[in-house]
This record gives sequence, C-alpha cells and structure tokens, in this order.
Amino acid sequence: MGKKLKNYVLYLEALVADRSKIEDIEKLKHDILLEIGFWQHERLIHLLITILFSLLLMSMIIVSFFYATIQSLALTLLLLCLEIPYIRHYYILENNTQKLYRIYEQFAEVGGCDEK
Repeated sequence: MGKKLKNYVLYLEALVADRSKIEDIEKLKHDILLEIGFWQHERLIHLLITILFSLLLMSMIIVSFFYATIQSLALTLLLLCLEIPYIRHYYILENNTQKLYRIYEQFAEVGGCDEK
C-alpha cells in the first residue's frame, strides 16, 4: 500500500512540474479527490489498528510488571514487534495523504475549483 501511494504522489508531482501533460484538469482533480477519499479510509483503518495494538501493548507491559512470566514477556515482545511496523505504515499513509492535499490545492488554484 505504501509503495502504491508513493508512486501515485510521484506521478502527480511530475504532472505539477510539467502541466503540459495534463489533458483534462477537471477530470484529474476529480480523480485526485477520489484517491484522497480512498486513502483517508485506509488511514482511518490503520489508525484504529495502531491504537488497538498500542492499548494491547500497554496492557501487556503492565501485566508483565506484575506477573513476569515467559509467556507475558513473549507476548509483550511480539506486540512491540507488530506495533513498530504499524506506526511506520501509518506515518507513510499520513504524510503522503497530506501531500495529496497539497497537490490537489495546487491544481485547484490553476483550474479554479469549487470543491475545496
């Protein structure tokens, strides 16, 4: 998912740099808004998953303080190992979605858009 979003942002940034390649700016703006909607949904789902795993991780850290068994420590370590990639992926989604907002605004300024 992260690569797909990054590639889309790079494609749009190339269009911003060379606007002569744009055939229909209104269709492009509509497509960007549609993509932003999809990525906002993806971002929301990953935010909820990240919060869930953070709560589970914090709960297991507290449990591990009081009941330090091999199983509780192993589960805490497993949750930590899962949480790090979730945070990284959410970071990528968040930053690239923000870039999509800025790119859309650049096209909206040029084309005169009422959909802001």
